[in-house]
This record gives sequence, C-alpha cells and structure tokens, in this order.
Amino acid sequence: MSLIVVTTSPRVAPGLLAPAAWRALTRGRVLTGAPDHPYLPYLGEAGVVVEVVTPDPGALARESRTATVVWLAAQDGDEDLMRAVGHAALSLDDPPEIEVVPGSYDLPGARVLDLVQVMDRLRRECPWDRKQTHESLAPYLVEEAYEVLETIDQGDYPALREELGDLLLQVMFHSRVAQERTAEGGGFDVDDVAAGIVEKLVRRHPHVFGDVRVTGAGEVSDNWETIKAAERAAKGETSSALSGVPMGQPAISLAAQLLRRAGRAGAPASLADGLPSGAGARLFALVRTIQEDGLDPEAELRAAAREYRRRVERWEAGTEQIGTEQIGTEQAGEPRDTP
Repeated sequence: MSLIVVTTSPRVAPGLLAPAAWRALTRGRVLTGAPDHPYLPYLGEAGVVVEVVTPDPGALARESRTATVVWLAAQDGDEDLMRAVGHAALSLDDPPEIEVVPGSYDLPGARVLDLVQVMDRLRRECPWDRKQTHESLAPYLVEEAYEVLETIDQGDYPALREELGDLLLQVMFHSRVAQERTAEGGGFDVDDVAAGIVEKLVRRHPHVFGDVRVTGAGEVSDNWETIKAAERAAKGETSSALSGVPMGQPAISLAAQLLRRAGRAGAPASLADGLPSGAGARLFALVRTIQEDGLDPEAELRAAAREYRRRVERWEAGTEQIGTEQIGTEQAGEPRDTP
C-alpha cells in the first residue's frame, strides 16, 4: 500500500485545499502530529476524521505496507519526520510507496505574509523595535535607500536582493507603527499601503487597465503627468508641475528633478538664467548642462566620487600614479609634508 503526505501552506487561508488533496484525505486512515493544525476544524466539518498521534517514523512506515495511510503534515512540512520515515521504509523488506500531495500552493508575494507576522511579533516582543517611531526610523529609511542605490551602481545584483529586503523592512516597519494609531489619527496598515499603490498604478496606466491607446513610452509619461495633474486638482491642490518634488533631497538630484519637471511642462530654459550669483548658481547651471547632454547629474557625480575613492585607496596603498610618477613613493624614505 502507500503513505500519502498532504502538505499545506501557512500563507493560504485554512480550508482551501486542492482537489487532489481532498481525494487523498478520503483514501485511508488520516493522521497528524499537529494538534493545533489550522485545517482540523474544516476537515471535521467536511466529515474527514483526523487522528492526532505522536509521530513515529517506524510505525508509519510499517502500517503503510498493508494499508493506505494519509499523513497531514504540519505547516512547516514535517521535513525531518518525513526523512526519518523514508529511512525506516527503506529498511523494510517490502517498503511502501510514499507520495506527496500538495494541498495548497503559495501565490507570488505570499512570503510577504511571513514578513507581516515577523514584524508584528518584533513590535510586540523586542524592546528596541517596540519603542521606534516614524521619526526615529527616518534615518534608516534614507540609509537603506542609498544602500540599494550603491548595489545598483556597482552592478552587484546578488547584494541588491538583500538591500531591497532591508528597504522593504522599512516600509513594513512604518506600516506596523501606523497600525497602532486609530483611523482618526491617520492610522493604516500594510494592506492599506498596498491597496493605495495598486489603485494609483491602475489609475495611472489606462493603456494597460483601460481602453486608452499609446504609441510609446513618451506618450505614457505624458498621460501620467496629465493624470497626476487631475488628481491634484480633485484634491484642491496647486496644479504646478513641481508639486510633489521633495525639497529635502540632495541638492544635485533636487536641481535635476526641478529642471526635468519644468522642462516636461514646457517651461522656458531662460528661467534658469540670471539666478543669484555664486557657487550655487554655477552648480545649477552645470546640472542643466549635464542634463542637456542626456546624462544624469547625480549618477555622473557618484561615478566621479567612486573613481576618486578608488584613487585615494590606491594612493594609500602606494600604487596610484600621476603621469609617470607613482604616488606614495615618498613613503619609501622621502619626507612628506603634513597637512
């Protein structure tokens, strides 16, 4: 005969089982080692009798030789137990067949539910996590965003996965903190955050979710700005092309975003002329020039900074050269001026 192992996902609502799993649960004696398995009440309502037993690999293997036994695995999969059952079965002269029947499957994004549960427990049980506020978490949000950016600049895509996880944690953390406020106090949870961005994406992509036709990416961008302007008007907000530009961002990226937004709105380039004299005006003009060359000023400055760091590190190691002379040769005996 055989041992049928039915597995279920903790990320799927209890009671939802694949047809193959329902058929398996009617083929023989049903056992489980998990007395708190969330599926037990639903199986009971459906007339499926499940016996809660102490897991015994040898007994399961022996009984499965002469009868069909169905094992409802705990939601962690009972992997250690199943390995032990497999070893016990192989030691028998007439080993039973062992079949695994997935009762439910994770949908894409299901592991985010694990993060919700972990974050909830940390907020309740960890002294450090429990005392955090939006304000105290703000520096970490900025830091994690820049670490994501650094992995992209370096082309380190394995590291990008980890850094995106750290950034996702910040979104989850802020959502969990907000969850503790009442709705009147601006409270929300991660589902509200997800619902808001889903609604926005659907609304701003009528060429995907509606019947609007576009001919290219440029038209998509134009539609996006038009829809944003309509949204601001509906809220009674100023319909300036510069609405929503975060003025607290780094100055180079701020200048680039202002110029980009104004340019899309048709603002004349001459508006950038005649700014108050000084280093700031020269920097602003340089940002405009770089953009006119089709480059990203922030990315260009970061690239130059990375190259400068590399040169300093090589200089410190005595391997960087200027022209034909190696920087750091004075370390071999020539005196060096102190700064």
